[in-house]
Amino acid sequence: FAVFSYERGRIEAAPLGGEEDAISLIGRLGYDGAKAQIESLSARVVLDAASLGLPVDLGDRHIAVGTNYRQHAEEASVEGGPFLFPKYVRPTPARAAIPSGDALLDYEVELCLVATQPIAGREKAQGGLVLCNDVTDRATLLRNLDPEAPESGEGFTSGKSAPGYLPVGDLFVAPRDLAAFVGTLTLQLSVNGAERQRAPATLWIWDYGRILDEARAQQGREWAYRDGAARLPFDSDGAVPARTMILAGTPGGTVFKGIYKSAYARGLARWIAGGFQGGVASHVVESHLSAAKKRGDYLQQGDVVTIEVDRMGALANRVE
Repeated sequence: FAVFSYERGRIEAAPLGGEEDAISLIGRLGYDGAKAQIESLSARVVLDAASLGLPVDLGDRHIAVGTNYRQHAEEASVEGGPFLFPKYVRPTPARAAIPSGDALLDYEVELCLVATQPIAGREKAQGGLVLCNDVTDRATLLRNLDPEAPESGEGFTSGKSAPGYLPVGDLFVAPRDLAAFVGTLTLQLSVNGAERQRAPATLWIWDYGRILDEARAQQGREWAYRDGAARLPFDSDGAVPARTMILAGTPGGTVFKGIYKSAYARGLARWIAGGFQGGVASHVVESHLSAAKKRGDYLQQGDVVTIEVDRMGALANRVE
């Protein structure tokens, strides 16, 4: 569907026809041709936004950046500036459930650039935008983190790549002037109606162009993932493939705000009591995770995480 208005959960839209989505249409006709064809559509209908699925077909290997907003870096006690990592997961629709299992689930509102064609060389960052929730299992992430160098990104792919950990918004927006459009957006996330995150999108440290430059510099690098390794997505020609998402990071306000101070003392005591077996860092992490489960700080079954951004649509995902 091509969406012409979106208000109070209702949309006015027109079917694109055939099997094409917006990315295919732009690829076939170019930006101006696609815009002209969409404006010519007359068979409009009114729909409930909750009936929408994925706005475009997306890949399952993406480029993500950590601590790209200073407030989040400060609350997470991560120094050294932004860093990259791969996220390996198939996106799910804007109203899909988030599976909880035994994870310590955290939320992250992010604005994502989607490549509408392969991005090679030092081309200007262009494409369409979607919202997403970069869902994270903090337990898995912390257990796989490099405590000596969290900015290495080790552990992030493991903690962020389970099925259901990438719900995306119900709109795909392709602005003519990407930078100008992004400059108007304010990211916002709520849990059960209570606001947790709010910040202008452009408070980031790296914009999309810088993220792509950094990604090109790290082609071929590997991050430990499951029994093998993960890499940033590049095709055989050295281009970021079409339909890849570039997740630009999240502002402050996540559940995770660094290791509890009390966990350091408890972890040290556990390490000593255990005969100095294993690294002291792993005992600190386990002490933190044990306390977090008891406190119930992280997302719980039945919680609803909502993201709403003007002109970008919405997500509402229930934890199950």
